[in-house]
Amino acid sequence: MITTTHLRRGHPLELIPLFRRWAPSPLRNLLYTAIWSSLLALALTVLQKLFGRGGASFMRLLFATIVISNLIGFMVHGALQLLEHYLPRHNMLLFRCAQLLAVATASMIGIPFGNALLVGTHPMRFFQHSSALAILASFAVMTAALMVMLLVAGERRLRRAEESARQQEQIAAAGRLIAEARLRALQAQIEPHFLYNTLANVVSLIDAQPAKARRMLERFIDYLRASLAASRAEHATVGSELELAGAYLDVLGVRMEQRLRWRFELDPASSGLPMRPMLLQPLVENAIMHGIEPKLEGGEIVVRARVDNGLLCIEVVDSGLGLRMAPPRPGGGVGLSNLRERLRQLFGPAAQLQLIENPAGGVTSRLLLPLSMVPSSTIPTP
Repeated sequence: MITTTHLRRGHPLELIPLFRRWAPSPLRNLLYTAIWSSLLALALTVLQKLFGRGGASFMRLLFATIVISNLIGFMVHGALQLLEHYLPRHNMLLFRCAQLLAVATASMIGIPFGNALLVGTHPMRFFQHSSALAILASFAVMTAALMVMLLVAGERRLRRAEESARQQEQIAAAGRLIAEARLRALQAQIEPHFLYNTLANVVSLIDAQPAKARRMLERFIDYLRASLAASRAEHATVGSELELAGAYLDVLGVRMEQRLRWRFELDPASSGLPMRPMLLQPLVENAIMHGIEPKLEGGEIVVRARVDNGLLCIEVVDSGLGLRMAPPRPGGGVGLSNLRERLRQLFGPAAQLQLIENPAGGVTSRLLLPLSMVPSSTIPTP
């Protein structure tokens, strides 16, 4: 964001887009003053040769004008810097009048002393004749008015840039809030199909297989506890997300028995890495719902996590029906669409969700998350 300090120290050359490429600094501003003064000298020299009198050559006249223009330019530069430091802007009218006076004074002093340097003329000669003094005063007033107008235009441009940057920041913040609100909504809900099936299975097993019903209910409580912890956390870790996925698979394992096999292959270095909550769970649910559950003999789910080229790579590999063989289901694809939208809002193009058909059957869901965009306060220290 552009600061007020930058607004106060803008340079007239910054009205030209080319000169906005370099960040403001005292040395850069001094260089810009030399360039600005020399450009003005070139313009004045051309005007003098076109409309003025005198037989001086163009290069000689240009040299003299550059010397005087730079002398005035650096005096104006110093005077404006002093005003910025010692005169508050509470009264803007007073501040602008002070700027006008500073530029006009520098112009009236710079021209006589510039001529003194070049041709040895006594500086006071300009103040002894009323006609010369009137011309000098008129030039000083016009120079001051032009300079202050340029300063005002530059400050307005910087204010517009600051406002635009603030609006973009607010839009980005609103996008993050929306993403987090969707995350909270996702964390707060339990997929009805899973909830109803689990409770229905518990009820059906209470009389016939009470031990199995008890085990399923205990695993379901573990899943609810892990879900509640995830819903209250601003950030999670790879390990905590795997615990949630493990609790979910435990419940389904009791119900599906031999039809569901699962395991985790976790790089120890990635267990404590931070990640956004509820990014892994939709991939596991999608693998069960569209891959393993519709397949008569069931299958296996393997969850892998590793760090690869500065990216956190999480894969959910299933041996289910695959992308082409899986039958359509109501609401199919909505979970992954929501996940893609969350990734876009949280990480922009830096994160990816890839679906890959396995040669031996099933699907690999690959999540690539940028480690560099994780808040530093959440990264564990070794």
